[in-house]
Amino acid sequence: MKDPKREGKRERVAGQVANILTLLASLLLAASRCGAETASGPGIPNIFKPESTPAESIYRLSLLVLSVTGIIFVIVFGLIAYAISKFRKHSSDGPEPPQVYGSNQIETAWTVIPILIVLILFAATTRVIHLIQDAQLPAGAIEVTAIGHQFWWEFRYPALGVVTANELHVPISDPLHPTPTFLTLSSADTDHSFWVPRLAGKTDLIPNRMNKMWIDPHQVGVYVGQCAQYCGVQHAKMLLRVYVDSPDQFEEWVRLEKKPAQTSDAANEGQRIFETTACINCHTVSGTVADGRFGPDLTHLMSRDTIASGAAPNTTENLKTWIQDPDSIKPGSLMPAMKLNNHDLDALMAYLETLR
Repeated sequence: MKDPKREGKRERVAGQVANILTLLASLLLAASRCGAETASGPGIPNIFKPESTPAESIYRLSLLVLSVTGIIFVIVFGLIAYAISKFRKHSSDGPEPPQVYGSNQIETAWTVIPILIVLILFAATTRVIHLIQDAQLPAGAIEVTAIGHQFWWEFRYPALGVVTANELHVPISDPLHPTPTFLTLSSADTDHSFWVPRLAGKTDLIPNRMNKMWIDPHQVGVYVGQCAQYCGVQHAKMLLRVYVDSPDQFEEWVRLEKKPAQTSDAANEGQRIFETTACINCHTVSGTVADGRFGPDLTHLMSRDTIASGAAPNTTENLKTWIQDPDSIKPGSLMPAMKLNNHDLDALMAYLETLR
């Protein structure tokens, strides 16, 4: 007659084994889907396709760690499965198992081997940290100050005289002629974390502290990332994009960004509305009286692909919605709802569309 308690215990063990196998299958599926993602679209931050030296170093280290821990898992799981299979039947008449308590060989093995594994992983990790954090600023490097705000990114290029938001432009770094980008990270309010998985690891932005990181992208394209540190209601929509341009494209972008805001007689009324409402308290438009610092610089607003820190494409309809009711795009954002009448909104839009 079967023992119900023993059968229940056996079922629980089998259930735990099944859960572990399901978890492994899920992880492998996620890894395969990320690995299969092409670089043609910037929709998914893909840690399996690094395109910068810091990201490649972290990727190789992660493969080493996963390999070592994977081998350990296979050995331990195999032994557990073997024990469950071989000794699933209980017999009180069988011989007592061999007693190995106090075996010097076994105790030495399970002490020395883990120590060696830890030392190997420690040495490999230390090497990667040194490579990334102690890199020297070479001649010709691009320097950018990245400032985290609730809930958007400000990018300043001190040597180039350029200020932009949410979309960081950097030149490609040719291995024969390296042009890395060094970022100084700070925060205007609370803790944030700068993370573009294909270009580098996470680095925190902390009030009253300057942290640094660097990237040297090897391929032209758009790389997506976001804040990786919970910073408030709209943390999940504090997105960012890194545009890696060819040298000529980057020089052209810098040239256009240095230009003051365009003016148009047809947009005079919209400019007046912009300069006589709360817009100028938060935003800057070069060449005008608007010099706010709480919101993104709008001098070249319409040259950006997104608004609201990547929460929506930069289209006329989305921009109207963002001005009138920001919470419909980004609930909890600090952008106030302007609630303009239709005439003033259309005039303001006519002005904003000149900011290219």
